[in-house]
Amino acid sequence: MDDLYDEVETIDLENQRQRLQQDEQAILNDLQHLQDAMRTSEVDIDLEEGDPQIAEREKYQALAANLKKRLRSVQRALAKFDHGVYGICERCGRPIAPARLLAKPDATLCIKCQAEVERLERRGIHYRPPTNFMSAFDIRGDEEV
Repeated sequence: MDDLYDEVETIDLENQRQRLQQDEQAILNDLQHLQDAMRTSEVDIDLEEGDPQIAEREKYQALAANLKKRLRSVQRALAKFDHGVYGICERCGRPIAPARLLAKPDATLCIKCQAEVERLERRGIHYRPPTNFMSAFDIRGDEEV
């Protein structure tokens, strides 16, 4: 397993964890503010086409969905720290380039795999990360091999 971290160790892993924890807190704060804004701007449904209140509500819901997706990504990266596999591509098992991790600390795929996933998604084939990301590394926990 040490071989996998040779390249990743060129970045400050503790700093990366702190960045992810700060991102997580910022996203949680943003979600709370957004939920508060949604509660205070209750929409009186007017079936008039183009009602600005409905459009505003839909915008809030889309923002909340994006924040929740980002939160899951950050929490997944933090969980990978806890399991000692941060910076390892979930798809191919190779190290993620330090420059990519510095730019996107919650990256779960190396550049090559990310490009392949995006190509597949353009063709309508959606990548599903492993349900238990540890299975991507053939790590069985307490089970005997």
